[in-house]
Amino acid sequence: MSVSDATKLKALEDENRRLKKLLAESMLDVSALKDLLGKN
Repeated sequence: MSVSDATKLKALEDENRRLKKLLAESMLDVSALKDLLGKN
């Protein structure tokens, strides 16, 4: 693996981590909204 490949891999891993965090936060938001709507 070249340095360029390693750099690309690191960038993709960082982006993947960021996207997973965004997805988890969105899922929590949806869950909280469903709870709020269900109580009305």
